[in-house]
Amino acid sequence: MIHLTRPSPTLKEVAARCGVSTATVSRVINRDRRISEETSKRVLQAVEDLGYSPNPFARGLKTNKSRTIGFIVPEFTNDFFMRIARGIESRLRQDGYTLVICNANENRNDEAARLDLLLDQGVDGVIVIPSSSRGAHLRAADARHVPLVLVDRVVEDYQTDAILVDNINGTYHAVEAALAKGHKRIGFIGGNMDLTSARERLAGYTRALEDYHIPFQDEYVFFGDFHQDSGYELMGQLLALAHPPECVFLSNVFMHLGAAKYLLEHQQAKRRVPELIGFDEMDFSSSLGFCTIMVRQPIEEIGKIAAETILDRIRGNHHPSRIQRLKTEIVQFDRKNK
Repeated sequence: MIHLTRPSPTLKEVAARCGVSTATVSRVINRDRRISEETSKRVLQAVEDLGYSPNPFARGLKTNKSRTIGFIVPEFTNDFFMRIARGIESRLRQDGYTLVICNANENRNDEAARLDLLLDQGVDGVIVIPSSSRGAHLRAADARHVPLVLVDRVVEDYQTDAILVDNINGTYHAVEAALAKGHKRIGFIGGNMDLTSARERLAGYTRALEDYHIPFQDEYVFFGDFHQDSGYELMGQLLALAHPPECVFLSNVFMHLGAAKYLLEHQQAKRRVPELIGFDEMDFSSSLGFCTIMVRQPIEEIGKIAAETILDRIRGNHHPSRIQRLKTEIVQFDRKNK
């Protein structure tokens, strides 16, 4: 027995169904605001009734636009990156764009390979959270005339639009809040110093100590890799000091989690457990108990502004590249674990 499959409905069938031209149908699908609301509703109803699905690849060949944006992140398991992705996607969806996310595995070579893949697929723009401070490979986007926007970090050898937060002042004000509570011995657990965000947070810590005439003590400053295991290990090293700090700044939420895990597993009745300052305030942050001061980043807003910036470039606006820094907010909690 031969089964005949009904061919997919065409643009002409949709146009005939609602009594408009194929050009009008195309404009409605592409969210052209010149089409009246009444006509748009009629066309979209016909699209739904017929089950019409425009072929994005065929449309891309005709318009030279795929209406897709690539997003390269250092790792998928980082909730911070995925929340940025949510902000990007929500803004792109308003203009009919699709987001394609790639994992660079925190590796510059993988990042370069993912960028080449996205460019070969014909994306209209790329947003990147760089895995290191080196970015010469990102020039591949320039060679294809594809706009590229950096998020969260910048690189040393490639200049383009970037959406960041004010890491220095965010850290400064968090340390300042700890000093206002009477703390003098404030430790610092930083991230990978190859990343600009890590260096900026150290700069904010150092500046706060200088401004309040607190001596910088090398034995209170440790560097990890922005992952939970390093927060756990380095908190242990800080507490092993003869005079451990009264308060410890953690440079991101994962090292914060690791430090809190160590404190929960190694609480000693005869030794005062230090308070924690966390850079990144997540939904569960206040439940960890040890943290009293946090730096809240406007995470989804970062994504939305990155999306708006890439769309602005796609529209052909050729103003000089710029770095936008968003303000952070200090959040304080009552301590739950003494």
